[in-house]
Amino acid sequence: MKDIPPPDCVLPPDADGLLRLSGNWTLATALRSGEVLHAQTGTVTGIDARAIDRLDSAGVLLLLRYAHKLGLADEALQFRDDHQALVCTIEEVADERPKPQRDYGVAAALDRLGRSVHAIAGNVVVLVNFLGENLSKLARLIRQPRRFRLTAAVNQMEEVGLNAVPLVALLSYLVGAVIAFLGSTILRDFGAEIYVVELVSIAFLREFAVLLTAIVLAGRTASAFTAQIGAMKAREEIDAIQTLGLDPIDLLVLPRVVALLIMLPLLTFIAMIAGLAGGVTVGAFDLGIPPQMYLARMHDTIEVRHMLVGLSKAPVFALIIALIGCLEGLKVEGTAQSVGERTTSSVVQTISLVIILDALAALWFMHMGW
Repeated sequence: MKDIPPPDCVLPPDADGLLRLSGNWTLATALRSGEVLHAQTGTVTGIDARAIDRLDSAGVLLLLRYAHKLGLADEALQFRDDHQALVCTIEEVADERPKPQRDYGVAAALDRLGRSVHAIAGNVVVLVNFLGENLSKLARLIRQPRRFRLTAAVNQMEEVGLNAVPLVALLSYLVGAVIAFLGSTILRDFGAEIYVVELVSIAFLREFAVLLTAIVLAGRTASAFTAQIGAMKAREEIDAIQTLGLDPIDLLVLPRVVALLIMLPLLTFIAMIAGLAGGVTVGAFDLGIPPQMYLARMHDTIEVRHMLVGLSKAPVFALIIALIGCLEGLKVEGTAQSVGERTTSSVVQTISLVIILDALAALWFMHMGW
């Protein structure tokens, strides 16, 4: 058997710090290779590995770590052309060094803030593009109604609407009762407990009913949309749908959007009734206001515009919840970890955006005198 040339390196005094390597730098000579490199005492400014006879992944990894230890740039390492493919492959998988400690300085904080703002702006652009795509395909359904998946839409209406009725009604009833109780605690000092009727009615008709319903569906439905579509993306079912010539937007997204656009206003109306019932209950058992008197005062003092203001926000919130939930599902990269991350992201985005838009809408309606 032919002798294997051992690894060798030399640092000529007239080579301006260029370390020249020769011999075999493989797994079989890894121990000797490390000893040869650590024996160098001069200043190394570059590594010339073009004279190496045989080189494998162990040798490449050893040289890359040695260069990193010396602080050499990538251009300081010279390999033969037939070794470049191996070197590039090892560089891609070898960069698993621990991340540097987080810098808490002002400049670093501003840098992180700028990156976060840029990322949020990018997400807004993507969401607007996704909205435009869905609106264009909804308009196409008017010309081609046979493309609409009625069975899928009805199934989603049951999932996101009918199954959520008990939860929405219970939460709204309890919140309405709590608002009435807290309001009566303050108003009792002024002998004005009767104004609890206006407090609960206006609060629920304008704000709390639609906001509570949207938050519940943001946590319940948006996460479900993301998990369902994300699981299909991870199993490559969406690729199979496209291979069959079907549109994933028509098949997966539009039925969910339509279902939520129909069911969220209905759930909001149910939440309004449940919240008012909570106020009636507290009025009857704690404030001494009979249900007939409570309802009569509400009839005399509350205008229909308060209910219309609350219901007008429901379709907007439904569109936001459905689009973000489906979009985050389509962003899944194919792993279980990605599904979890996107599900968390969809819940956080929908709840945050719903609250922000509700606050802006409340200010706008107030300044408009509605």
